[in-house]
Amino acid sequence: MKLPLQITFRDLDSSQALTDAVRRRAERLDAVCDRLISCRVAIEAPNRHTHHGPSQYHVRVDVKAPGVELVSSHTPPDVKPDLYVLIDQAFDDMERQVEDWIRMARWDVKRHGRAPHARVAKIFRARGYGFLEAPDGREIYFHRNSVLKNRFDQLEVGMEVRFAEEDGDKGPQASTVDIVGKPRRAPTMATDDMERPSFI
Repeated sequence: MKLPLQITFRDLDSSQALTDAVRRRAERLDAVCDRLISCRVAIEAPNRHTHHGPSQYHVRVDVKAPGVELVSSHTPPDVKPDLYVLIDQAFDDMERQVEDWIRMARWDVKRHGRAPHARVAKIFRARGYGFLEAPDGREIYFHRNSVLKNRFDQLEVGMEVRFAEEDGDKGPQASTVDIVGKPRRAPTMATDDMERPSFI
């Protein structure tokens, strides 16, 4: 990375062991992509000074790359969190985001050919997935983790996106989805109350 790694401890004492764990994961992230500019990591226990039970730890990883800022933020649901596991989860998610960004950056520099466009056909927000309608009329499944920049909740039916297609276990699916436009029309949105497709 072009800038030194920044690690911040909030509402808890700094730890050399935790610092070393973060550095190892940051070095691994840097090996995934040599174009990253900076990485900032915050480890905090926001409830430490309250009387509402055990501390609830939180880890946030903020990475800057040319033209984009990627954020991974993780808080465990249990009351006995393992901070090392939480750090690994946050960096695992960040690695996926960086890999997605690399794929999208490759699309942008291609001289010939373009990433296919589609529109959002259905969204099942509570279940974390949806379907795209490709130009040839096919429906293509996508998961919330496939949506770049953590923008799944910003998707709307009819919105134009770019996507990369791959073969999934149960048919075609989008490995990455990137928002490129606003809805052109507003068909009836699929809701979480509708019947779930049989192959999901």
